[in-house]
Amino acid sequence: MSDTPNPDLPFLGVLGGMGPLASAQFMLRLTLLTPATRDQDHLPAVLWSDPRVPDRTAARLSGGEDPLPWLLRGIGGLEAAGCGAIAIPCNTAHGWYDGMAAVTRLPILHIVDAAAEELARLGVSRGRIGVMGTAGTLAMRLYQERLESRGYDCIVPEPAEMEALVSPGIALVKSNRVADAYAPLAEAARILKARGAAAVVLGCTEIPLGILAGPHAEIGLPLVDTIDALALSALRWAGR
Repeated sequence: MSDTPNPDLPFLGVLGGMGPLASAQFMLRLTLLTPATRDQDHLPAVLWSDPRVPDRTAARLSGGEDPLPWLLRGIGGLEAAGCGAIAIPCNTAHGWYDGMAAVTRLPILHIVDAAAEELARLGVSRGRIGVMGTAGTLAMRLYQERLESRGYDCIVPEPAEMEALVSPGIALVKSNRVADAYAPLAEAARILKARGAAAVVLGCTEIPLGILAGPHAEIGLPLVDTIDALALSALRWAGR
Protein backbone atom coordinates (compact mmCIF):
# COMPACT_ATOMS: atom_id res chain seq x y z
CA MET A 1 0.00 0.00 0.00
CA SER A 2 1.07 3.55 -0.60
CA ASP A 3 2.26 5.55 2.37
CA THR A 4 0.00 8.38 1.22
CA PRO A 5 -3.73 7.93 1.91
CA ASN A 6 -5.94 8.12 -1.17
CA PRO A 7 -8.31 11.09 -0.74
CA ASP A 8 -10.43 9.86 -3.65
CA LEU A 9 -11.17 6.41 -2.23
CA PRO A 10 -14.97 6.31 -1.79
CA PHE A 11 -16.63 5.31 1.44
CA LEU A 12 -18.17 1.89 1.84
CA GLY A 13 -21.80 2.36 2.78
CA VAL A 14 -23.13 -0.13 5.34
CA LEU A 15 -26.92 -0.42 5.42
CA GLY A 16 -27.42 -1.84 8.88
CA GLY A 17 -29.48 -1.98 12.04
CA MET A 18 -31.00 -5.36 11.05
CA GLY A 19 -30.05 -6.17 13.77
CA PRO A 20 -27.81 -3.62 15.47
CA LEU A 21 -25.43 -6.20 16.98
CA ALA A 22 -24.84 -7.86 13.61
CA SER A 23 -24.06 -4.45 12.08
CA ALA A 24 -21.60 -3.67 14.87
CA GLN A 25 -19.96 -7.08 14.36
CA PHE A 26 -19.67 -6.39 10.64
CA MET A 27 -17.79 -3.16 11.33
CA LEU A 28 -15.54 -4.97 13.79
CA ARG A 29 -14.76 -7.77 11.34
CA LEU A 30 -14.26 -5.32 8.46
CA THR A 31 -11.58 -3.67 10.60
CA LEU A 32 -9.92 -6.87 11.83
CA LEU A 33 -9.83 -8.49 8.38
CA THR A 34 -8.13 -5.49 6.79
CA PRO A 35 -4.40 -5.97 6.15
CA ALA A 36 -3.46 -2.78 7.99
CA THR A 37 -0.57 -1.45 10.03
CA ARG A 38 -1.99 2.01 10.73
CA ASP A 39 -5.27 3.90 10.77
CA GLN A 40 -4.85 5.19 7.24
CA ASP A 41 -4.75 1.66 5.78
CA HIS A 42 -8.37 1.01 6.71
CA LEU A 43 -11.38 1.37 4.48
CA PRO A 44 -13.44 4.55 4.99
CA ALA A 45 -16.98 3.50 5.82
CA VAL A 46 -20.32 5.00 6.80
CA LEU A 47 -22.69 2.87 8.90
CA TRP A 48 -26.39 3.62 8.57
CA SER A 49 -27.79 1.64 11.49
CA ASP A 50 -31.57 1.98 11.64
CA PRO A 51 -33.23 -0.70 13.79
CA ARG A 52 -36.66 0.75 12.95
CA VAL A 53 -36.67 -1.10 9.62
CA PRO A 54 -39.76 -3.36 9.79
CA ASP A 55 -39.21 -7.06 10.39
CA ARG A 56 -38.21 -8.68 7.09
CA THR A 57 -39.46 -12.17 7.91
CA ALA A 58 -42.83 -10.86 9.06
CA ALA A 59 -43.12 -8.86 5.84
CA ARG A 60 -42.53 -11.94 3.71
CA LEU A 61 -44.43 -14.57 5.65
CA SER A 62 -47.30 -12.86 7.44
CA GLY A 63 -48.14 -9.62 5.66
CA GLY A 64 -46.07 -7.35 7.89
CA GLU A 65 -45.06 -3.82 6.98
CA ASP A 66 -42.96 -3.50 3.83
CA PRO A 67 -39.34 -2.70 4.76
CA LEU A 68 -38.42 -1.42 1.28
CA PRO A 69 -39.24 2.28 1.91
CA TRP A 70 -37.01 2.18 4.99
CA LEU A 71 -34.23 0.43 3.08
CA LEU A 72 -34.43 3.02 0.30
CA ARG A 73 -34.26 5.81 2.88
CA GLY A 74 -31.01 4.33 4.15
CA ILE A 75 -29.62 3.98 0.66
CA GLY A 76 -30.43 7.63 0.00
CA GLY A 77 -28.54 8.62 3.12
CA LEU A 78 -25.50 6.57 2.10
CA GLU A 79 -25.58 8.07 -1.40
CA ALA A 80 -25.70 11.56 0.11
CA ALA A 81 -22.69 10.68 2.28
CA GLY A 82 -20.64 10.01 -0.84
CA CYS A 83 -20.45 6.21 -0.64
CA GLY A 84 -19.18 4.19 -3.59
CA ALA A 85 -20.78 0.82 -2.81
CA ILE A 86 -23.22 -0.65 -0.30
CA ALA A 87 -22.95 -3.71 1.92
CA ILE A 88 -26.00 -4.98 3.80
CA PRO A 89 -25.17 -7.19 6.82
CA CYS A 90 -28.67 -8.66 6.89
CA ASN A 91 -29.45 -11.73 4.81
CA THR A 92 -33.24 -11.45 4.78
CA ALA A 93 -33.07 -7.85 3.54
CA HIS A 94 -31.62 -9.24 0.31
CA GLY A 95 -35.13 -10.38 -0.53
CA TRP A 96 -35.59 -6.75 -1.59
CA TYR A 97 -32.26 -6.63 -3.45
CA ASP A 98 -33.79 -5.97 -6.88
CA GLY A 99 -35.96 -3.15 -5.54
CA MET A 100 -32.93 -1.51 -3.92
CA ALA A 101 -30.65 -2.00 -6.92
CA ALA A 102 -33.25 -0.44 -9.22
CA VAL A 103 -33.09 2.94 -7.50
CA THR A 104 -29.37 3.44 -6.88
CA ARG A 105 -26.37 3.90 -9.13
CA LEU A 106 -24.18 2.29 -6.44
CA PRO A 107 -23.22 -1.39 -6.60
CA ILE A 108 -24.79 -3.41 -3.79
CA LEU A 109 -22.54 -6.28 -2.71
CA HIS A 110 -24.69 -9.42 -2.58
CA ILE A 111 -24.22 -11.44 0.59
CA VAL A 112 -25.03 -14.77 -1.10
CA ASP A 113 -22.33 -14.20 -3.71
CA ALA A 114 -19.95 -13.36 -0.88
CA ALA A 115 -20.87 -16.63 0.85
CA ALA A 116 -20.24 -18.55 -2.39
CA GLU A 117 -16.79 -17.02 -2.66
CA GLU A 118 -16.08 -18.06 0.92
CA LEU A 119 -17.25 -21.62 0.24
CA ALA A 120 -14.82 -21.81 -2.66
CA ARG A 121 -12.02 -20.41 -0.51
CA LEU A 122 -12.70 -23.16 2.03
CA GLY A 123 -12.39 -25.77 -0.71
CA VAL A 124 -16.11 -26.57 -0.99
CA SER A 125 -16.79 -25.80 -4.64
CA ARG A 126 -19.89 -27.97 -5.15
CA GLY A 127 -21.90 -30.75 -3.54
CA ARG A 128 -24.28 -30.90 -0.59
CA ILE A 129 -24.19 -27.99 1.83
CA GLY A 130 -26.43 -26.88 4.66
CA VAL A 131 -28.01 -23.45 4.84
CA MET A 132 -29.29 -21.92 8.08
CA GLY A 133 -31.19 -18.66 8.11
CA THR A 134 -34.38 -16.94 9.14
CA ALA A 135 -37.66 -18.50 8.07
CA GLY A 136 -38.04 -15.58 5.67
CA THR A 137 -34.64 -16.09 4.04
CA LEU A 138 -35.25 -19.80 3.54
CA ALA A 139 -38.82 -19.29 2.28
CA MET A 140 -37.57 -16.80 -0.31
CA ARG A 141 -34.91 -19.34 -1.36
CA LEU A 142 -32.29 -16.60 -1.44
CA TYR A 143 -29.47 -19.08 -0.91
CA GLN A 144 -30.96 -22.14 -2.52
CA GLU A 145 -31.52 -20.61 -5.96
CA ARG A 146 -28.29 -18.63 -6.14
CA LEU A 147 -26.07 -21.45 -4.84
CA GLU A 148 -27.78 -24.25 -6.75
CA SER A 149 -26.98 -22.36 -9.95
CA ARG A 150 -23.31 -22.75 -8.94
CA GLY A 151 -23.54 -26.52 -8.52
CA TYR A 152 -24.45 -26.83 -4.83
CA ASP A 153 -27.18 -29.06 -3.42
CA CYS A 154 -28.67 -27.05 -0.55
CA ILE A 155 -30.38 -28.64 2.43
CA VAL A 156 -32.11 -26.61 5.13
CA PRO A 157 -33.54 -27.33 8.60
CA GLU A 158 -36.95 -28.96 8.77
CA PRO A 159 -39.86 -26.74 9.93
CA ALA A 160 -39.83 -28.36 13.39
CA GLU A 161 -36.09 -27.69 13.69
CA MET A 162 -36.60 -24.09 12.66
CA GLU A 163 -39.26 -23.71 15.34
CA ALA A 164 -37.32 -25.46 18.08
CA LEU A 165 -33.72 -24.46 17.34
CA VAL A 166 -32.94 -21.90 14.65
CA SER A 167 -35.61 -19.24 15.18
CA PRO A 168 -35.20 -19.29 18.99
CA GLY A 169 -31.42 -19.05 18.57
CA ILE A 170 -31.73 -16.01 16.34
CA ALA A 171 -34.17 -14.43 18.81
CA LEU A 172 -31.71 -14.99 21.67
CA VAL A 173 -28.99 -13.09 19.80
CA LYS A 174 -31.40 -10.25 19.02
CA SER A 175 -32.22 -10.02 22.73
CA ASN A 176 -28.46 -9.85 23.57
CA ARG A 177 -28.41 -13.36 25.08
CA VAL A 178 -25.63 -14.39 22.73
CA ALA A 179 -24.08 -17.15 24.84
CA ASP A 180 -27.49 -18.83 25.27
CA ALA A 181 -27.89 -18.97 21.49
CA TYR A 182 -24.98 -21.34 20.97
CA ALA A 183 -26.64 -24.60 22.00
CA PRO A 184 -29.73 -24.49 19.72
CA LEU A 185 -27.84 -23.09 16.73
CA ALA A 186 -24.98 -25.58 17.05
CA GLU A 187 -27.47 -28.43 17.32
CA ALA A 188 -29.13 -27.31 14.07
CA ALA A 189 -25.72 -27.26 12.35
CA ARG A 190 -24.95 -30.77 13.64
CA ILE A 191 -28.25 -32.04 12.24
CA LEU A 192 -27.37 -30.70 8.79
CA LYS A 193 -23.95 -32.32 9.06
CA ALA A 194 -25.62 -35.65 9.88
CA ARG A 195 -27.70 -35.28 6.70
CA GLY A 196 -24.57 -35.08 4.61
CA ALA A 197 -23.69 -31.38 4.49
CA ALA A 198 -20.02 -30.80 3.71
CA ALA A 199 -20.29 -27.25 5.05
CA VAL A 200 -22.96 -25.05 6.59
CA VAL A 201 -23.67 -21.48 5.52
CA LEU A 202 -24.74 -19.35 8.47
CA GLY A 203 -27.19 -17.37 6.35
CA CYS A 204 -28.44 -14.97 9.00
CA THR A 205 -26.03 -12.45 10.46
CA GLU A 206 -27.21 -13.26 13.99
CA ILE A 207 -26.31 -16.94 13.62
CA PRO A 208 -22.50 -16.51 13.50
CA LEU A 209 -22.68 -14.45 16.68
CA GLY A 210 -24.42 -17.30 18.48
CA ILE A 211 -22.30 -20.10 16.97
CA LEU A 212 -19.03 -18.31 17.77
CA ALA A 213 -20.11 -17.85 21.39
CA GLY A 214 -19.36 -21.52 22.05
CA PRO A 215 -16.96 -24.29 20.98
CA HIS A 216 -17.89 -24.08 17.30
CA ALA A 217 -14.88 -26.13 16.17
CA GLU A 218 -16.54 -29.14 17.79
CA ILE A 219 -19.29 -29.05 15.16
CA GLY A 220 -16.68 -30.58 12.89
CA LEU A 221 -17.23 -29.03 9.46
CA PRO A 222 -16.60 -25.71 7.69
CA LEU A 223 -18.96 -22.93 8.73
CA VAL A 224 -19.42 -19.93 6.46
CA ASP A 225 -19.77 -16.79 8.56
CA THR A 226 -21.71 -14.46 6.27
CA ILE A 227 -20.58 -11.42 8.26
CA ASP A 228 -16.95 -12.25 7.48
CA ALA A 229 -17.79 -13.21 3.90
CA LEU A 230 -19.46 -9.85 3.26
CA ALA A 231 -16.59 -7.97 4.91
CA LEU A 232 -14.09 -9.78 2.66
CA SER A 233 -16.24 -8.93 -0.36
CA ALA A 234 -16.15 -5.26 0.65
CA LEU A 235 -12.37 -5.39 0.97
CA ARG A 236 -12.09 -6.92 -2.50
CA TRP A 237 -14.29 -4.13 -3.85
CA ALA A 238 -11.90 -1.61 -2.31
CA GLY A 239 -8.83 -3.40 -3.70
CA ARG A 240 -7.66 -4.61 -0.29
